[in-house]
Amino acid sequence: MSFLDFFFSSSAQKLEHKGDALFEAGFRGQAKQAYERALDKLKTNAGQTAEDHHRIMEKIILAGEALAREHQQNAISYLEGGYFDEARELLKLAHEVSSDEQVKKEIEQKLRDIALQSRREALEDSTDYFYGLENDDDDIGDDGLELSEEISEDEEFAALCNTLPEDVSAAYHTYGRHFKTGYVALNQGDFQSAIENLQHALADNPQPGSYIPLEMATAYLNLDQTEQAQALLENFIPYHPEALPAYQLLCEIYWEKKDFSKVEALLDSVPEKLTDTIAVLVLKGKTIYQSGNYEEAKIFYKGFLEIYGWHEAIARELAKTCETLGESDNARNIYKEIIGRCTGCNSGIDPEIKDKYAELCFSAGISSTDLLEMYLALAREIPDEADRYFDRISRIYEAQGNSYEAGRFHAFSNRAKKK
Repeated sequence: MSFLDFFFSSSAQKLEHKGDALFEAGFRGQAKQAYERALDKLKTNAGQTAEDHHRIMEKIILAGEALAREHQQNAISYLEGGYFDEARELLKLAHEVSSDEQVKKEIEQKLRDIALQSRREALEDSTDYFYGLENDDDDIGDDGLELSEEISEDEEFAALCNTLPEDVSAAYHTYGRHFKTGYVALNQGDFQSAIENLQHALADNPQPGSYIPLEMATAYLNLDQTEQAQALLENFIPYHPEALPAYQLLCEIYWEKKDFSKVEALLDSVPEKLTDTIAVLVLKGKTIYQSGNYEEAKIFYKGFLEIYGWHEAIARELAKTCETLGESDNARNIYKEIIGRCTGCNSGIDPEIKDKYAELCFSAGISSTDLLEMYLALAREIPDEADRYFDRISRIYEAQGNSYEAGRFHAFSNRAKKK
């Protein structure tokens, strides 16, 4: 054996032993990398044997499967806490490193489950708030869809309707195919197609009092066609005075026009049994804020929390108001409490709240490890802002005196800007 062959053989052997040590210590990912490097070294050695190659390949597969199981277990923990994005990323990694076809199929199914579940929860969050519904976790699954690779329009429509009050859902099922197509398109963000189909649905259902104008108004607003939306909503509310989503949309139009007298008249017209609901109180507080009376809005929100106790929607508005008033410390403490309460009840934390809290901490000169971890999580959750988050991480590492990591994340930030 030549000296060169001996050198490569020895390096492959050392890397293999290093992989064994890492594997035994529980570092599956690093072990897999060491084995892969050992295999690369072995391939350059003219004296390699099929037995050597087979042995290291088996170790690579073994480490990969162990790593995949580890990622799967961590993903389950994230799912139990409601962290869908983190779970999804870990399952993708598990799928990448596993060589077992059955394991891959299980992971693919779990990813489909997460996609549908996160979509349904997002719909429930946005709808229940204004319809005043209560979530019942025990019911989730009983009415669930049979998951598949592709979700048909009928299945998606059924899932969307499941988030609505029973009477509204029942009405939506009577409006026909054009409405079904338009409603699904609306929820997929295809607003022009939604309007075209909903116009056909309105022609098919000419009776006054349908819910079709509410969905059409939503589509028009998303296309910044406020006049059409306003006309539809003003005609809709007399037929459905308890439909709180319509008040929300119409308030947004009046706020944009600075027509606060119309907002006041609108909210005064809300049925008495709804005047003290969270949705209406938030609209009243937002109207004070939109009119520029920030101190009054702050007093309004603080008064609510003192009288009725904690409510996240009110706390968020209070934090936003404090930010506007330049009370950064107060805003940061409120966001911190929101995050703490979400963590304590195992519910998912809104990335927007984490972003606001992290930015206020950063502005205050905080450079803790916890803040680093929050920015890392945000880079995964809001990839469009990854360059900003990596820049913050770089600066925090720099403040901690870690120039190597500071430089590394500065490079990540520059790379993300080019995408």
